[in-house]
Amino acid sequence: MRNRTKMLILLGLAVIAMLLYVFYELNGNYHYAFPRRLIKVVAMALTGIAIAYSTVVFQTITHNRILTPSVMGLDALYMMVQTIIYYFFGSMSIFVINAQYNFLVAVAAMVIFALIFYRVLFKEGKRPIYFLLLVGMIVGTFLGSVTTFFQVLIDPNEFLSLQSKMFASFNNVNSDLIWLAGLVIVGTFVYGWRHMSQLDVMSLGRDTAINLGVPYDKLVQRMLILSSILIAVSTALVGPITFFGLIVANLSYQFFKTYKHSVLIAGSCVMSIVALVGGQWMVERIFNFDTTLSVIINFVGGVYFIYLLLKESRSAG
Repeated sequence: MRNRTKMLILLGLAVIAMLLYVFYELNGNYHYAFPRRLIKVVAMALTGIAIAYSTVVFQTITHNRILTPSVMGLDALYMMVQTIIYYFFGSMSIFVINAQYNFLVAVAAMVIFALIFYRVLFKEGKRPIYFLLLVGMIVGTFLGSVTTFFQVLIDPNEFLSLQSKMFASFNNVNSDLIWLAGLVIVGTFVYGWRHMSQLDVMSLGRDTAINLGVPYDKLVQRMLILSSILIAVSTALVGPITFFGLIVANLSYQFFKTYKHSVLIAGSCVMSIVALVGGQWMVERIFNFDTTLSVIINFVGGVYFIYLLLKESRSAG
């Protein structure tokens, strides 16, 4: 089966999933239920596109298919920002009540963190990518410890309100946040799409890419910052989804079997839409909200992550 045919099949599944979610048991309630369902579908689509795109790019520049941008500590930073807001300002502050302010503060903190992080590490010259990953994991662990420290000290009532930020949720997405997130994601997507051919060459390795004229180090910095922005926006929009990018990225590699990032990224984005919209429909209509989509994704992603680790160890042996 050709890749174009596979892509059309995935697009068909995505359209079916979205139509099913929006119109199933709508019962003519076009004034109340329809716009809310539509907002949730758009939020899931934007989140899926951002996570899939950033994960494929991140795995290309790290030359490792079992890593995700969350290894850099962005999810931990998001939780720390939310915890500090609740600890110092309380659940009734404008940074909590106003969804736009909370979104902008979280995204700004994560992007500034990424810019400083990469600026400091790249300042003294070339650094191996695994050094960046090691530092990112250490920083993520440190931020998680700081978050836990403040959560222990926080008022119990405030902590109950904070718990809603600790898990991904598509039920309370503000329509104004959709437009803010959409503008950022579309802008980064258009910018990154110009570098698709360079990413194809980068997947051949550092030395080969440099010999073929790719500005390797500059491109790595740009793509790392782009991945950070996308993860920051998706996390601030719906909350942290740790393993979702790992699932859709590796499924895209297996399904399309090509080196072209234009195909891999587009395929993973469509897969993410199918998974998020279809999964949320199952959570609401089949499981009756007895569980959450993030729990299912993290469970399946964790099992898949273990499978990839075992597969890599067998191939290495």
